[in-house]
Amino acid sequence: MRRYQDVYPSGPLVESKAVARASAADLLTCEYFEAEPASMPTERFAQHHILINLHPKPLRVENWRDGEHRDFTFNQNEIVVTPAGVESGWRWHERSQCIVITCEPVKLERFAGSELGLTLTEAQLRDEPQFVDADLAEAARGLVSAIRTGGAASAVLYESLARVFLVKLIQKYGLEREDEYAFTRSFTARHYKAVLDLVRERFSERITLDDMAAIAGLSPYHFARLFRTTIGEPPYQFVRRYRVEQAERLLAEPAMSMVEIALACGFSDQAHLSRTFKAITGRTPSQFRETLKQDRTND
Repeated sequence: MRRYQDVYPSGPLVESKAVARASAADLLTCEYFEAEPASMPTERFAQHHILINLHPKPLRVENWRDGEHRDFTFNQNEIVVTPAGVESGWRWHERSQCIVITCEPVKLERFAGSELGLTLTEAQLRDEPQFVDADLAEAARGLVSAIRTGGAASAVLYESLARVFLVKLIQKYGLEREDEYAFTRSFTARHYKAVLDLVRERFSERITLDDMAAIAGLSPYHFARLFRTTIGEPPYQFVRRYRVEQAERLLAEPAMSMVEIALACGFSDQAHLSRTFKAITGRTPSQFRETLKQDRTND
């Protein structure tokens, strides 16, 4: 089956591949299109695709999905979710302004398991031909805004917002399977959000396993076991990776010294920052900063 982007009648004005790192590209793609009245052929696609209409004026749109024809008015911020494998085709009668988000079923399943402790059914997402979800629409707009920002900070912001978008999508429209994975489901999105909020607020300080377990309302042993099983890495590694992501953001500020960045991100000294940064990214902070400098020069 082909990708959804392969049949779109015009190129995107904004696309995530311009900023997304490999870890973010594994989550989803986001593109913004504007196209004159046209149509897309009816066929099945290997990806889930989510369309968010941004046009301020209601549009007449036709959609064919698994043999059913719909001729309807598409309003601003309305969304259409089409799961992978559903036969779908489109015709729009006025100029479109649309965000298209796609994700691979295998990668969505992996994300649901590692981030939320959920196991999705084979269908994975509900087939939703047309609905309003202001929260999900705003998350999609945030992705486009992050892409337009550009620069190194844009990549970090895009990845964070991609995770937020997928959490919202799965929690509201994901189809969860009831099976032997009940153990991992006991570490819920609420637990993950509580831990993430703690790390965001205190990443410049010392954060212990006891701190994270307490905020999740679990014993340290149970928390560490659930976190590693569900998220795919131990809690301390999660904190290290978050600190490195913040260091990447600060390295874009030429006025900040390496020592200042190290202390601001919770590292004991510059050497500690350098060791951890290289272990996670494969580059030293100096090499990363030099790459940013060259990118700005080329721009």
